[in-house]
Amino acid sequence: MKKFLSFALSLFIVFTTLFTLTSCSSEKNESKNDSGKISVVTTIFPYYDFTRSIAGDTADIKLLLSPGSEPHSYEPSPSDIVAIENCDIFIYNGGESDEWVESVLDSIENKNMKVMRMMDYVDLLYEQSVDHDEHEHEDGDGDEHEHEHGEEYDEHIWTSVKNAEKLTNAIYDELCVSDSANKAAYSSNRDSYLSKLQALDSEISDIVSNSKRNTVVFGDRFPFLYFVTDYSLEYECAFPGCSSETEPSISTVTHMIDFTRENKIPVVFYLEFSNGKVAKLISEDTGAKTMRFSSCHNVTKDEFADGATYISLMEQNANSLKEALN
Repeated sequence: MKKFLSFALSLFIVFTTLFTLTSCSSEKNESKNDSGKISVVTTIFPYYDFTRSIAGDTADIKLLLSPGSEPHSYEPSPSDIVAIENCDIFIYNGGESDEWVESVLDSIENKNMKVMRMMDYVDLLYEQSVDHDEHEHEDGDGDEHEHEHGEEYDEHIWTSVKNAEKLTNAIYDELCVSDSANKAAYSSNRDSYLSKLQALDSEISDIVSNSKRNTVVFGDRFPFLYFVTDYSLEYECAFPGCSSETEPSISTVTHMIDFTRENKIPVVFYLEFSNGKVAKLISEDTGAKTMRFSSCHNVTKDEFADGATYISLMEQNANSLKEALN
């Protein structure tokens, strides 16, 4: 069904683009002349935030994923496709959530547009399975995290602060190529932003180094493989990656309840845009506190209006992590 919907969406995009672009073909030069700025379109919040941190007011930056929207159900509108057609730099992540992108890129005629697939700029990790029936976490030596045939790359690369530094540098490089007149401003902003990311990385490292335990429990999906790998954290989760499953198995829930109780885990995490159902269930049975841990994939409308940033969300995660590990 998922493949059928993806195919249907691709057809819709192609036909919609043919109609919208013919009527908007002159919009590109017109809008750029009006603003005098380069145009950048990003699919998700982290890249939008990295770009605006570097570019400031020197670029027009559009975020396709509306604040408050669930990232994995996003479908581009005709106006979104026109925005991509008319931009100078298009930044997307890659992976399963961005399967629609290739169809759009194949259908547009802007050959001067720079396309950045961010998964090409970092080392990738394999998404890992969760099978508590086989007690895969019992040996504690990390062997359960070995890649097995058929697994796919985890696409949530931005959850690593170290990756965020690499991705910021990649965006900076392209901004400088596309708009060399503003290179000095980009360089100053990039250096300032990298300093903040490095301080955040050091803060999280200190929290982990001075904690009583090194295992986090997620009663939810788990898009944090890159994050826990950076800080050598162990984890228990209800679903791997951003699994399409909606209910964990009884054995999974039982295992997580037993693990949380036996190890006196103080906090069970849930994701943004999640109902937190599994985390609450574990909490009710163990007395552990439930707390949100943001993947930064997107923000709520209120967070966006209040000026939330990748760093502010990760700072909240750092505070929650400190409580969970102590």
